[in-house]
Amino acid sequence: MGESGDRMPKVDIQNQKINPTQLQFMKLIEKQNLERVQKLQRLRRNNIITGCIVGTGVFSIYFYSMWAVQQEKFLDDFNEPEKTTSL
Repeated sequence: MGESGDRMPKVDIQNQKINPTQLQFMKLIEKQNLERVQKLQRLRRNNIITGCIVGTGVFSIYFYSMWAVQQEKFLDDFNEPEKTTSL
């Protein structure tokens, strides 16, 4: 395509003959695009926050489980029964 890549050339609105209807339509599309971008940014931010909360919950449960298992001492005092041989 050239050095500018896939971008379209910039349109100079001041020097072009654009009727008011086209200009109004361009402003409407620009406004809708801005609203769409803002909505996607909010959605992305909310997804990141939710992911962090879920990840924190998972890691806290994992580390609590490791800590709880490490604290268990009931097997330390366990005496094996004597082996008896019966004939």
